Amino acid sequence: MTEVPGKNERSGPRPHLLYFAIGFPPAAKSSAYRMRETANQFAAVGWDVTVVTIAEESWLRDSGVDHTLSESVDQHVKVVELPLARADLETDIRLYSEERALRPGPWVQALRQEALKSFPEPVFGGWRETLEEAALRLHRERPADLVLASCVPYVQLAAVRRLWEEHQVPYAVDFRDGWSVDVIDGVEAFPKDSEAGRWEEDVLEHALSLWVVNDRIAEHYRARYPEHADRVHVVRNGYDRDSVPPPKSGADDGRGLVFGHLGTVSFSVPLLESVIAAWRTARSREPLLADARFEVRGHIGAGANREANRHIDVLRSAADDGVVVGGPVPKAEVADVYAAWDALVLIIIGGPFMTSGKVYECMASGLPIVSMHAADHDASRLLDGNPLWTGPRGLDEDRLADAFCDAARMVVEATPEQRAAARAHGSAYARDLLMATAVQRLSAAALEQQSVLSGGAGA
Repeated sequence: MTEVPGKNERSGPRPHLLYFAIGFPPAAKSSAYRMRETANQFAAVGWDVTVVTIAEESWLRDSGVDHTLSESVDQHVKVVELPLARADLETDIRLYSEERALRPGPWVQALRQEALKSFPEPVFGGWRETLEEAALRLHRERPADLVLASCVPYVQLAAVRRLWEEHQVPYAVDFRDGWSVDVIDGVEAFPKDSEAGRWEEDVLEHALSLWVVNDRIAEHYRARYPEHADRVHVVRNGYDRDSVPPPKSGADDGRGLVFGHLGTVSFSVPLLESVIAAWRTARSREPLLADARFEVRGHIGAGANREANRHIDVLRSAADDGVVVGGPVPKAEVADVYAAWDALVLIIIGGPFMTSGKVYECMASGLPIVSMHAADHDASRLLDGNPLWTGPRGLDEDRLADAFCDAARMVVEATPEQRAAARAHGSAYARDLLMATAVQRLSAAALEQQSVLSGGAGA
């Protein structure tokens, strides 16, 4: 276990949050932004925070790292890295067993089955013992006044429950996309009487609060657990203020239009092929797009397949159509990337239960937005009313091509009033404001319960 101290020593008595946040910076994951803001907001209202995550080396195997994410972590936040890693993402074949080398498929299946013996999560279930031991050790070293788990992985719930069972430490859960709901297909992920269902029900029984990222997921949990409905809160992701580019007045003179997509390319190859086909058609239809570029920035895939997969082949094969693969973008440079683009392309999987954090960033930019997702999508609800959004076109290639054309015309024809209205439409979703409200409410509830549990002596 490696501890990464904060910038300065703590001063004065402050309540202590033990925050299980696997994916915390410098992990280059979209969840890192939410986790960082959560920790910072707790620090802002007077808490010391101990974050539990996994070693940086583990993220180098997975989604990569971005050290600029760590630069704005509050001084009252200490990060504890556990020596956990996904064995299935190991790429050094010298470390492979004979079974893995000769029969990789059965080896992975056996690995999943072994993990399920500890916790009902096939990829991460085997981490349960290490997480529970860390929770107990850290609580011994400095008692926690509140424990918060940000899932995934859901195995972090085992650590939360262990501290409650042994020490009655108040806790809350940030499910983000939920566990018992499949946000891609919008159906139940597992029944209440399954092992995962029993775990979820047991954990929620004593949780102070359950956070989720949108209203449809909240509705699922309120209906599934009506006795806990008042504990279910929507805490949307929002955008980071330092990711917003300065206002733009129109297309830059002397160059073609530039459309851009920023984010991990983890959606299906068929969806990517449809987007490229629509772009190609749009360039043939709309003169404004004849010399336009479509830049794709971000990690392509994850793990051993990152930057070398079928997605890369599809993108590179469209180079003659103005498609450019630009690679990942450090968080500190996001605003500059948006500033260089004329319009944004929002590619998201799922439907009504899916939002995607990128939609908030796109709205806050004030740039024209082309949606490449199902028409009935939570992102559509957020974007509705934005004057520079091309609307919910679904996934039909011909309609998507029209959306590209409409966005091109928006770039050159939008009035200053429309551009200002587009920025204002997204301004209500600043991440710090959204998270501050949630943290203040949870902080008050935790300190009140801690006072009750300690006989009224205070936390």
